[in-house]
Amino acid sequence: MSMTWILVANASLAKLYENSGPNKGLKLVKELVHPESRQKNGELVSDRSGAMAGNGTGGGSMQPQTLPKQHEAKVFAQEIAQELYQGRATNAYKRLVLVAPPSFMGMLNGVLDAPTAQLVTDRFEKDYTKTPDGELAGHLSSAVFV
Repeated sequence: MSMTWILVANASLAKLYENSGPNKGLKLVKELVHPESRQKNGELVSDRSGAMAGNGTGGGSMQPQTLPKQHEAKVFAQEIAQELYQGRATNAYKRLVLVAPPSFMGMLNGVLDAPTAQLVTDRFEKDYTKTPDGELAGHLSSAVFV
């Protein structure tokens, strides 16, 4: 039976498990932490918004198109995608299951390279990062032979 990797992630924590077949359970392979995603937007920027010329007599302030917190989540998604790419490139797994909240799942899907994305067999749009391993296996039993 081929190796399956299960990524359980949110914007600040990712746990990578492997399952090598029926009745083998889940084995934690790696844990990635991105504390910047947990900070408030105000803590992630160094100063106030920039000024811009306004129409008429008043001025305005320029807001970034992407909030700093969203930017940090995307940076973390790219870090995870790189980890999954490395695993695929070294044949560490043949199947991939993604588990993440809907907003972060969208970010992950957007940054995965095509060959890695083709190995994704199941997606669960849930945040199971704080779920104990034994309970996690039960939630994923429809996709993984634990």
